[in-house]
Amino acid sequence: MFTGTATALITPFNERGIDYDAFGAFIDRQIDQGIDALLVCGTTGEPATMTATEKFQVIEWAVKYINHRVPVIIGTGSNCTATAIENTKFVEKIGADCALVVTPYYNKCTQEGLYQHYKAINDSTSMPIIAYNVPSRTGVNILPTTAERLATLSNLKGIKEACGNLEQIKQTYDLIKDSDMLLYSGDDGLAVDIAEMGGAGVLSVASNVIPGEMSKMMRLALDGNIAEARKLESKYAELFKALFYEVNPIPAKYACSKMGLIKNILRLPLTPMSEAQSQRLEQVMQQLRLI
Repeated sequence: MFTGTATALITPFNERGIDYDAFGAFIDRQIDQGIDALLVCGTTGEPATMTATEKFQVIEWAVKYINHRVPVIIGTGSNCTATAIENTKFVEKIGADCALVVTPYYNKCTQEGLYQHYKAINDSTSMPIIAYNVPSRTGVNILPTTAERLATLSNLKGIKEACGNLEQIKQTYDLIKDSDMLLYSGDDGLAVDIAEMGGAGVLSVASNVIPGEMSKMMRLALDGNIAEARKLESKYAELFKALFYEVNPIPAKYACSKMGLIKNILRLPLTPMSEAQSQRLEQVMQQLRLI
């Protein structure tokens, strides 16, 4: 587990497949600029557009390359509980530090189904698990009372909240705060709010672009220096919005390509950012002197 900022890493592609040279340099930049943990094959990493073989290869490569320099979190979720268990066992075997398990998508299971899904994964492993609540993508919402139940499971050590509803997130925090489950923000724009209420950090998209600044913002917030954290939040607020002008990770990849960090290559059904939206994003980046 970690406190502070974990980057939900993009996965650099080239014309042949995974661009491992670019990925290695990208990871080094993250660590050099003070990031606290790295998430591989979360939503931002486009695992849904990789073959199963490719996904396992990039995960294993990343764990070896990072080599314990920071904690490594791997996205292992699936809408098939058996597959999520298989994925989680694999990442535990290769030495990852934690599994991020998104709620089952498309199935639209009940709250009882959510609990049983996570319980089955919990019972199959000894590694820490972070539940990931992102109803805009999955069609199902971890309600606060369900989060409270999940907090009783031995390996459920965190919940990444991207429901977008601060009132619900506060209710969840109030129900889990006396447990071993930590609360993380899944939204860059809510990260300071969630830290202020007692959260432990953020799993960030923006830190692909500004790892040092996101790390500084979260350290300030977690140290109780909310006023200074808010100054950085305000400075980068437009970037947080711009990185979602189109669906993640399309804008993040475009931004990183403009900075010369990666090639702007995505996998279908994702397509490159539209000209109009890319111009808007470039303007934000220019104002921040990122390009």
